Amino acid sequence: MASIGLPGSLIALSKSRYAASNSIIRCNVAEPLKYSKENGRAYMPIQINGDTSFTNELRRFAVPQPQNDTRLRIFSGTANPALSQEIACYMGLELGKIMIKRFADGEIYVQLQESVRGCDVYLVQPTCPPANENLMELLIMIDACRRASAKNITAVIPYFGYARADRKTQGRESIAAKLVANLITEAGADRVLACDLHSGQSMGYFDIPVDHVHGLPVILDYLASKTICSEDLVVVSPDVGGVARARAFAKKLSDAPLAIVDKRRHGHNVAEVMNLIGDVRGKVAVMVDDMIDTAGTIAKGAALLHQEGAREVYACTTHAVFSPPAIERLSSGLFQEVIITNTIPVAEQNYFPQLTILSVANLLGETIWRVHDDCAGGFEPYSSLGID
Repeated sequence: MASIGLPGSLIALSKSRYAASNSIIRCNVAEPLKYSKENGRAYMPIQINGDTSFTNELRRFAVPQPQNDTRLRIFSGTANPALSQEIACYMGLELGKIMIKRFADGEIYVQLQESVRGCDVYLVQPTCPPANENLMELLIMIDACRRASAKNITAVIPYFGYARADRKTQGRESIAAKLVANLITEAGADRVLACDLHSGQSMGYFDIPVDHVHGLPVILDYLASKTICSEDLVVVSPDVGGVARARAFAKKLSDAPLAIVDKRRHGHNVAEVMNLIGDVRGKVAVMVDDMIDTAGTIAKGAALLHQEGAREVYACTTHAVFSPPAIERLSSGLFQEVIITNTIPVAEQNYFPQLTILSVANLLGETIWRVHDDCAGGFEPYSSLGID
């Protein structure tokens, strides 16, 4: 029985960074500075590792820098400290010391507890619920780093809130995604690292560089470890807007066939009419989306797949917002497994038997290293899914 094959594995990826440096040559001044009688240039006798010799003229010796002094600092907000700690562990670093507290009236106070002058600073803070609180906290953290003379400030936003308000679908609507992008830029961020934006055009709202990484390779790696026959797979997009994402996902899953759930509403307060484009009879359906909020769309899509004869239904998503009544819908028996990542923390009371949480810490940690080292992100498990 053929199984899913992937070109690379995140689990197998491991490498050491910043190898130990050679021993440092120690130079000691043997005598005071002297001047040449011939050309008047300064020179000094130098004793190098115990061997005394004299230079012809004064020269500068390069002082080797300790390899562990990377000038890189990672700070965590209060939105997802567990993920921040995992990222720091992967990178072999410790989280920076920062004090974040709230006054009685709800105002947020941020103070860095260590120097970041001239450092490359990364602030890990998803703008997940409560979105306004976490967004304001991120802005104040950026401002604190800017005023502390950080060299570069990168906002690491595993989940970018307000991303769904990325266009005007009706008159007199706001485009909140652009507003939030302006706030982050004006606060002092030099770069943004985001995971699975709701739409690719959100990157264009920023006037600073944006590194967009995809969490779906982590899910792909997990599915590759399961014994599912590749001939039985079909990838399903729960709506028309996610077709590009589902197509890229299907291509990675041994070029599996694609199905699309088409839903439309004929008027306000009128029941939805759902149609399925594609064949799922007797198949294992894998539904792919960027987020699950109330789970209404994906749950109705799963019910339709069962009606059309799907043998099993898996739900795969990067961001688990899980607004009520998402847990009731997801745990109702429609799904064989609900696979998510930890870009948003899931409260323990929201766990249910079908839930599987995968970590994107290695993915984000590796991306931070590459941004810091000015390296390209072309390695296969970390490359784009080609949907931007």
